Amino acid sequence: MLYAIVGEDRADSLAARLAARPAHLERLKALQEDGRLILAGPCPTIDAPDPGPAGFSGSLIVAEFPSLEAAKAWADADPYIAAGVYEKVIVKPFKKALPA
Repeated sequence: MLYAIVGEDRADSLAARLAARPAHLERLKALQEDGRLILAGPCPTIDAPDPGPAGFSGSLIVAEFPSLEAAKAWADADPYIAAGVYEKVIVKPFKKALPA
């Protein structure tokens, strides 16, 4: 089943985000190589593809996991959590409707 993982950044987390980004991306690449990653990316704080020093307000990941518990465990092990980037993480089941 698919799960949406929404991480909400704490204030002033850009430096920590940039430092932890390589490890964060490695985990996403592993999901992609397994054919389980649907989409992933950050949410800019401002209305711009490159927010510069304004940074990001969080991230969205949609990926396949065997259970909600497995998705939560994967999210809990994210380097952004260890680095203090995320203030809050929500994991919930997701049903893709479009595109088919």
